Amino acid sequence: MHHFHYQSGELYCENVPVRKIAAKVGTPFYLYSAGTLTHHYRVFNAAFAEFPHIVCFAVKANANLSILRLFARLGAGADIVSGGELYRALAAGVDPGKIVYSGVGKKPEEIKAALKANILLFNLESSQELEEINRIAGRLKLKARVALRINPDIDAQTHPYISTGLKKNKFGIDIEQALDDYCRARDLPHLDVVGVACHIGSQITQVSPFVDALERLKELIDRLRALDIQIRYLDLGGGLGIQYHDEAPPHPDEYGQQLLERLKGLKCTLILEPGRVLVGNAGILVTKVLYTKPGGAKHFIIVDAGMNDLARPSLYGSYHGLWPVVEGAHPQVKASIVGPICESGDFLAKDRLMPAFAPGEMVAVMSAGAYGFSMSSNYNARPRVPEILVQDQDFYVIRKRETYRQLIWGESIPDFLKS
Repeated sequence: MHHFHYQSGELYCENVPVRKIAAKVGTPFYLYSAGTLTHHYRVFNAAFAEFPHIVCFAVKANANLSILRLFARLGAGADIVSGGELYRALAAGVDPGKIVYSGVGKKPEEIKAALKANILLFNLESSQELEEINRIAGRLKLKARVALRINPDIDAQTHPYISTGLKKNKFGIDIEQALDDYCRARDLPHLDVVGVACHIGSQITQVSPFVDALERLKELIDRLRALDIQIRYLDLGGGLGIQYHDEAPPHPDEYGQQLLERLKGLKCTLILEPGRVLVGNAGILVTKVLYTKPGGAKHFIIVDAGMNDLARPSLYGSYHGLWPVVEGAHPQVKASIVGPICESGDFLAKDRLMPAFAPGEMVAVMSAGAYGFSMSSNYNARPRVPEILVQDQDFYVIRKRETYRQLIWGESIPDFLKS
């Protein structure tokens, strides 16, 4: 469910016309619905109400402070993968006791900051990382709570770039090697081994890969407990998909029911790391048509948003729905929506049947709340776009549009180039 709908032929976000926001902030911009974000979190959280659990929102999906703050007020923690995401989560008021830190390349200064913040746990991804975190924790006279992120060799049946649970992927520790590493971690003086973790991929539209991973982790937990390694947390990661086009992902209730059936009797706290499923359909990218280039071979609709604003179509070939901000008697045309970036891969939609948008019209690129702004860049020296949050009949600029001056912040010209 989301709160984007038409009233009298005009697209609204909750009770605010999108055209009104565009008149105030210009295009392009990201637009989020607080009502949708709240609803999605509550539905997901309720699906696991029968079992002790913590929902840690995957910050990489959307790192805006206001989004993080909204989830934190609802009771969520944070799944982070960098020192910057830790800084953002803490700045937004996320309880450090609900922060889990994954990622294959944690730097010493990032580990130190997370230890000082007293986060819930680190998900360790390599044997060498065990030694490094133990060393840093020892210098600080602290003990680091850790889980090992297991690579269960499960095919998540998703795009290869966002599959993370196969042996050929860079993530996690081979499940066959895990027992040795757990015993090693147990014997390191500054580690407190408390959990088992995994994350098998993103935009997963079936429950079966999650179930397969859970069964493998349960077997591992039994073997660890037999070695007197007492596991208190099971982190199943995130990855539940959403509908962009014709996918039929499971509802969180179905996802929760199938996992809960297999968690009975397992005495631990479940950690879940949803990202896309909470924010994906809660946000859109609004762009304006600049020009059209009709032709015999191709029909191009050129808009003011590009691959630097929304990378997913260029990076993954991803589908995003296209809605007119103001409905009209548009004929259908097979076209590509492209941006102003100097790359042939700069497109938001390619060779699709769509309304024949005309210059000056605005287009809503749907399901852009996840991995939209968070993956955006300044390529071609383009300022990043603003982010807007709607709550009922009010809207708030939660990130201003960047200025040209901000594009060169931090840069300097050395003296030898000034004369």
